[in-house]
Amino acid sequence: MKLIFKIIICSIFISFYSCHEEKKEEVKAKPRIFEGYHPLLDEIIRSKDGVFRGVSLNNKTEDVKAAEREEPIEKSSGHLYFEYKINDKINYSIEYTLDNDSLEEISLQINSDDLELVNYLFCDLKDYYANKLPNPTEDKGFVVYNCFEGQRKPFVVSLSDNSSPTKGSINMLIYKDK
Repeated sequence: MKLIFKIIICSIFISFYSCHEEKKEEVKAKPRIFEGYHPLLDEIIRSKDGVFRGVSLNNKTEDVKAAEREEPIEKSSGHLYFEYKINDKINYSIEYTLDNDSLEEISLQINSDDLELVNYLFCDLKDYYANKLPNPTEDKGFVVYNCFEGQRKPFVVSLSDNSSPTKGSINMLIYKDK
């Protein structure tokens, strides 16, 4: 009799816990910054503010460091260098050149073994800057965007796809037009 009673109690206990639903944490999708573009642009460009990552030319060193959120790999009075690895397929580096604590130039290099991904990113970068800065020109593999808007000093965004048959590489240079 005790054995039957124990079996019934165990059965009730097991059925109670097996029917109990665990609360699943909902994985909330991070809101997209650049809808309609490859999701990696959210990581690489990060912000619609400024010309790149929320930074504009003439910003101070502290503004650049705040936008990056990490310590630079290399730094000097006129130079900040950052490296990022997104995954096993893609990485990128950013170099900021400053003069008298004023941002003069931004250099981005994106590298990947996935040539299709690099081609896609290059096209999306071209489209993004074409929508942000009018009248791009293309010459010898470079796409150049000139900005002469409002009170800001003119600047140039130059994009190039320097991929080889085995390695994808995109370069972007943003600098003051003198």
